[in-house]
Amino acid sequence: MLLRIDPSSEAPLFAQIAASVRADAAAGRLSAGDRLPAAREVAEALGVNLHTVLRAYQDLRDEGLVDMRRGRGAVVTDSVVPLTQLREDIAALASRAEALGLSRETLASLIKEYE
Repeated sequence: MLLRIDPSSEAPLFAQIAASVRADAAAGRLSAGDRLPAAREVAEALGVNLHTVLRAYQDLRDEGLVDMRRGRGAVVTDSVVPLTQLREDIAALASRAEALGLSRETLASLIKEYE
């Protein structure tokens, strides 16, 4: 698993870390029962504060994507299954939007309207 951040981005680092995990889950690179890397290892590898990684993991826990247990770390839950099932639908939607000449930003705006 490769967690990615962009230090020049305006998005908070914890949000970028959580988004990277979500993207791996949606792409099928994470399965239920997989363990995320230890927060301390991620912090050292990315050069960020440990609490930044813990905040990302806590957000993922609050969403139900991971379960955090003392001594076990962060483990991907069964809620990852619907994400991988939606991947094909998302790809089809993106292709349809592109065929209609819509930018990704416009598509994202349309999706946000449903929040």
